[in-house]
Order: sequence, then structure tokens, then C-alpha cells
Amino acid sequence: MNEHSTDYNALKQSEPSLPARWYFDEAHHQRELKEIWHKSWVYVCRSHDLAEPLSFRTVEIGDQNIVVLRGETGEVVAFHNACRHRGSILCPERQGRLKSKLIVCPYHQWAYAASDGRLVKTSSFAEPDGFERDDYGLFPVTVAVWRGLIFVNLDAHADWDADLPFQREPAHLNNFPIEHMVTVHTWRKVMACNWKTFWENFNECLHCPNIHPELSDLVPMYGRRIVNVKDVPDWADHAGSEDPKYRGGLRKDSQTWSMDGSAQGHVIASLTADEVARGQTYGVAMPGMFVGAYADHMRIVRMLPLSAEQTELVAEWLVPHETAEADNYDISQIVDFAIMVMDQDLAACELNQRGLHAAPLQQGVLMPEEYHVKHFQDWVRARLQE
Repeated sequence: MNEHSTDYNALKQSEPSLPARWYFDEAHHQRELKEIWHKSWVYVCRSHDLAEPLSFRTVEIGDQNIVVLRGETGEVVAFHNACRHRGSILCPERQGRLKSKLIVCPYHQWAYAASDGRLVKTSSFAEPDGFERDDYGLFPVTVAVWRGLIFVNLDAHADWDADLPFQREPAHLNNFPIEHMVTVHTWRKVMACNWKTFWENFNECLHCPNIHPELSDLVPMYGRRIVNVKDVPDWADHAGSEDPKYRGGLRKDSQTWSMDGSAQGHVIASLTADEVARGQTYGVAMPGMFVGAYADHMRIVRMLPLSAEQTELVAEWLVPHETAEADNYDISQIVDFAIMVMDQDLAACELNQRGLHAAPLQQGVLMPEEYHVKHFQDWVRARLQE
């Protein structure tokens, strides 16, 4: 949710939501995979996760399985995780480290150079006439590293530009030392909902008071069902108010997203006073991730579509090295609070998903406070050329 820009007037007229069937129809889901997910930059993991040469991670974008690894000389490369012999998965594990400089197929033992995917050897006694190993290297996948975050794009012609994948200005994150921070916890969950259902929930706060009572207490403006101080017609009546219910930000004497609102004396040193006072900053790279940045930590949340009605969610918590090593910093304070909020969101998203199957329901309608939802839905429509 973004507190720093508003387009509330964009929804003065009634606006239809996306068609209900777009959230469960399998043929439409395949269309979205092809036109959106297979043409977008998708976050895989942090560069720190591939610190050692020959370490790898795998990721599934729809039915496309990708292996991302660090070559023996330090470069990050990515390939379709499929053997050129007869198509077997090469690296079946979610993560690991190669035993040698070769990616060896577990089925028939074809071997490929980890650095560039060249076919090095087959397991046959003889290779047939006309067979050229150079023609059977692994299929490369476009990869980019931005501030220690590794992204892949299934579009072979994609060029990285941070202003393209991020829909919420990544410059707001400049003072957060994301590339130097330590991952202290990872949480994974499968949601029984379409990926768009999650994004729409993320982009509005009409649900906040009843779904997130604890979050609405920490961020009082959310208790008013809004994400920006100008989201109500009488906002000017409270201009200049120091009450966080009207000016935004966290409640008085709170600094971060945690069970008690405390940063436990570990505010990130590189932040300005204004950034600390803001309480929360977001970077969003649709369709697959957002970054939440707070006074003492950062949280990266990635989602991947498993099917039309299942989405995998992975969250990572990052803190500076000195915070991770401090005896007086309780990581559970930040982890437990965010998991509580995400679990509340997931329950709401699954309720929403179930109701979308109502036979008479063709599509919903957007309310004025849901202008961020409209931006998201327009983004989806544009990529589907609707």
C-alpha cells in the first residue's frame, strides 16, 4: 500500500472489476501465463542465496521450471531446467550445490557446463551421424541482478531496466542497504486463490479494520479503510494534524512492523529521519513480488502461480549484519507480526476466491478507495491487450 500518491478522483464513476472467470478459468490462466508471467521479470532469490560457486535455486513459473546458478567464476546464469536429450528435469531439488562444474541429468547422465550450458558429454557408446553437441546446449533464460536480487525473464529479448518491472518507485528504497543485509527467516505458504486475488487485496484497505485489527492499531489510518490521507472527501479539514489517523504513518511511539511496534534499538543507520518517521516504504514489481521496508528490517514477498486457483507465497525477512548478531534483538517480534497479517490476508483472499464461482456473478465493481486495484487491473488488461 502506498501512502505517498493518490488517484482517488479516478474512480468517481462506477468501474467494473475484471471478469470473475479470469480468476478460475484454466484456459484464461494459461493465457495470463503466456502474456504476463512469461514476459515479465520474476524475482527468484537473493544473490546471497547463491554465495558459493555452483550453488543453485530452481523456480517454477507456471509450467516452466528454471534453474538459476552461480558459475565457477562467479557469474549468475539461468537455464530451462530440462535436458536436451528427452526433456528430464536436471535439478529436481529446490536448492543445492552441484558436485562438479557440470550439470548432470539424473536420468541418462548427459552433462552440461554449468558456466554456459554447453553439452559436454552424452552417455551413449557412440553419437549418431549428424549429431553436433553444440546444437544441444541448455536453453538459456535471461537473468538480471538488481541490488542483490536475482530476477529472470522468459522473454529471450528482455532488457533489464529497474523502472520497468517496478510499478512503485524503487528509488524510495535507495537508503535501505538491501544488498548487504542478512536473511534471518523465510516463510512459505500455498494459498487457495488466484494470484490476482492476492494483489487486489494488497492494493486496498477497505478490508483492514475487520481483517487486520492489529495492523489497523499500528497504522491508524488503515483503521479508516484508506491508504492515503487524501482518500476521503474531507481530508483538507485535517491537514496539518499530528494524529497518525489523519497524517498517516505508524501510531505514536512505534517505529516498525513488529508485535510491539518497537525497533528494539536497531534502526537502520543509513536511513534519514524522514524515512524512519514514515514507518513503512514499499517497492512493487508485478506480477511476482513486493518489498516492504521498515526502520529496522526489510521483507521481500514473492508470489508464483501454481494453478488458476493456487498461488505460492514466500516471504523473507532481512536485517543488517549487526542486528542479526545482536543479543538484544528478538527476530520473532518482526516475523510473528508479519505472518499474523499475511495469514489474515490469505484467509480473506481464499474467502474471496470461493465466492467468485457464483454462477450469476459476471464481474464485481470498484469503489473510489480502490484506485490502486484499478491500476492493477488496468495493468493486467494492458498486458492481455484487452
